[in-house]
Amino acid sequence: MTISSRQEARLLTADEAELVGQSHHPRIQDVPTRDLDDLIRRLRERRDRARGIAHRQRREIRGRAAPSGARPASDDTGSRQKAALLASAVKRASKERERRRAAEARGSLVSHARRALALRREAGDPASGRPESRHAHEGMAPIPNEREAPSGALRQEGQEVAMRRGGGPR
Repeated sequence: MTISSRQEARLLTADEAELVGQSHHPRIQDVPTRDLDDLIRRLRERRDRARGIAHRQRREIRGRAAPSGARPASDDTGSRQKAALLASAVKRASKERERRRAAEARGSLVSHARRALALRREAGDPASGRPESRHAHEGMAPIPNEREAPSGALRQEGQEVAMRRGGGPR
């Protein structure tokens, strides 16, 4: 759900509005990586607090909890909207952190691949270090069949039966 900046200002305190403002697109790219982790941590704390307040207000409305303020809560929509707004800010900031991590990993992968290619080219022709012959010295050894060989009578009998069925010798 899209929330206008006017609605954001109405729902959030000044400090929270500053945190959420830093999570929006043009400004989040200017935030250093080490400060981005701190921003995510602070946004999560605010989001968890807003969720807790909304949960307590819902319990008060249903009559499950005693009212904590001067008068009992009659509606929790503002608290739920505030929690949703802070949750979307956490999501944006986390996505930016993951984007930066992936870009760094891509750069690292490319540099390692270039280094490996340079090492392979420096080593020269890989076929020059191989031996002339690639087979074993003694060759393969035959393994004798330990089962009994079928007798000639059975073999001939099997062929006769096959011929009677219309098939050829087996």
